[in-house]
Amino acid sequence: MSPVTSPLPSNAWRQKLAVVMDGKPVQRLITVLILINAAILGALTSKEIVAEWGWLLLPVDMFILAVFVVELALRFAARGIGLLRDPWAVFDCIVVGIALVPASGPFSVLRALRVLRVLRLVSINPNMRKVVQALLASLPGMGSIIMLMGLIFYVSAVMATQLFGERFPEWFGSLTASLYSLFQMMTLDSWSSGTVRPIMEVYPLAWLFFIPYVLIATFMMLNLFIAVLVNAMEDAQGPDTEAEARVQREEMILQELKALRAELAHMRRGTAG
Repeated sequence: MSPVTSPLPSNAWRQKLAVVMDGKPVQRLITVLILINAAILGALTSKEIVAEWGWLLLPVDMFILAVFVVELALRFAARGIGLLRDPWAVFDCIVVGIALVPASGPFSVLRALRVLRVLRLVSINPNMRKVVQALLASLPGMGSIIMLMGLIFYVSAVMATQLFGERFPEWFGSLTASLYSLFQMMTLDSWSSGTVRPIMEVYPLAWLFFIPYVLIATFMMLNLFIAVLVNAMEDAQGPDTEAEARVQREEMILQELKALRAELAHMRRGTAG
């Protein structure tokens, strides 16, 4: 889980519990359990493996789920309801909650959602969190790129329908067919040998349309997406670093409080003596 955004509780035992739950040993243990759980969930998709090893895999899967529940319960015991201020904590609660829903009867469709537990690895790993935060932060910037791309896509489809629709109706006979064909070309799925070369046998200058389209729709747009994402990742570095620094400051304050309590206890013993 990410460094918690709520401050340390004032209660001494809750402070200790919060530091333990946010510590690296617990984080590493949960990471290992998530990886083991991912392997188990993958193995349970095989009927042969379930028939031979189901007696072992199913109890281990339930045990790991129980550990996840206990971990969240301890975090709430340490931080209280303030834990929900952390969006990653809310994400963990949702993922674990889905896993607790019975996978039978009307809820049988949720059986496939059990694998979402593996996504807890994102909330545990700081680098993965940065990538997700960058993706979310880049959505506004990507909106403009998507609108521009849609405009280019639509204009190209209209032109392709008018230029090639009469001789190649299966690819460009209608606007919807042209949109689908151009989308397929944008993915570079056999765009040259499967589409452009047959068209060039009838229209030798067709490359003047398709090559600029591929360059713009595929490479230029992809670079724009990457640029926006990289910029968002750079912007996301700051808040995450500040959160880590805050956790370190809280740990230092807790250590100082422990030292102060020890000194006060020593002074009381000296006064009593």
